[in-house]
Amino acid sequence: MAKIGTYIQESVDELFNKVSWPTWSELQSSSVVVMVASIIFALVIFAMDSSFSRVMKIVYGLFE
Repeated sequence: MAKIGTYIQESVDELFNKVSWPTWSELQSSSVVVMVASIIFALVIFAMDSSFSRVMKIVYGLFE
């Protein structure tokens, strides 16, 4: 049980004293990068899905 207490104390010490937390402006700029990348990724997937759907409609139309 003492090992668990030591582990928690060391974890808290590391979080407060050894970790370098980003500034508010760094967080904002990182968030914008993630948001833009997510939008681009979603648009690429949408374009691929739409293209595949159109191709499959053409292929299925050949066998009617």
